[in-house]
Amino acid sequence: GENIYQKIREADKRGIFVPAKTSQAMPKDYLDAFKKQLQRFDKVLCITITSKVSGCFNSACQAREMLTENEKERVFILDSLHGVASEALLVLKAIELIQEQREINEIISELKNLIPKTHLYLLFQDPKWIEALGRITKSQANWIRRMKKLRLYPLMEFKNGIITKGGIVIAKGMAEALFKKTLKASEKERKSGKKIRIIINHCDNLEEAEKLKGMLKELGAEISFISLGPPLIGAGTGPGTLFLGWMPI
Repeated sequence: GENIYQKIREADKRGIFVPAKTSQAMPKDYLDAFKKQLQRFDKVLCITITSKVSGCFNSACQAREMLTENEKERVFILDSLHGVASEALLVLKAIELIQEQREINEIISELKNLIPKTHLYLLFQDPKWIEALGRITKSQANWIRRMKKLRLYPLMEFKNGIITKGGIVIAKGMAEALFKKTLKASEKERKSGKKIRIIINHCDNLEEAEKLKGMLKELGAEISFISLGPPLIGAGTGPGTLFLGWMPI
């Protein structure tokens, strides 16, 4: 396979069921990154995956404590309370604010205000990978499979930094289910005249991701990009998973 999701699928076809295991980056990884960037820039802003799912935020904070006092004052760490596509939206916004030459404290304040207004939905192709992680029971996984046969798609979403239930959508496929969810959830912002910015991640499911992009263009949404989902979350949710992150702009 060309990526981790294809490898997981191929192993599964051969009867090798080995759920992916992940680990947060270590403090040394962050320390090396901070030192490298401090040589190039006056200040460093580190935006991590939600601390309620991963230990990355804690590792980054530990690394900051290893710096000299002068270096510490130049490193800023923000817990995104998000992951994958929705975390990327916050990074893009940070880049825009930096390009506007905003002060670092103003940038962090604006990002914190955007965190609760930023959304992430995910829909997995097969619940067995989530089941293997212990996030759902075998009976729940079987229930989800039955639901999908009836064209009922149970979504998951990030709320307050954790993955939780996001409702059930009647749809013909994964792309349509995520489209309908986004259409309803963003209605208030769009009616008030705001545009929405979207990022789509997929776990080796480009066909559905492209379908989703086509549907979302009908909303006049700004679709920043489609990309392969990061393994930190995607490997756990399994091949075929689709992620959609959006925020008002």
